[in-house]
Amino acid sequence: MARVAVPSPMAGAIKEIMVAVGDAVSEGQEILILESMKMEIPVESPAAGIVAAILIAPGDTVDEDQVILHLD
Repeated sequence: MARVAVPSPMAGAIKEIMVAVGDAVSEGQEILILESMKMEIPVESPAAGIVAAILIAPGDTVDEDQVILHLD
């Protein structure tokens, strides 16, 4: 499987990360919670795979379409 870059769906702050490097995830699985405009937005994995890299940490601010993690 090719590496999949997972982008943030909108600008906001990372509230919680629910996966770790090496975890297996399924398509549609919630991987983190993004806080934007005082709302908590769950971010789902776009594909099944193994978490290869997490590029953000709780409390970080991200932009829309910023890559937040990689799946293999």
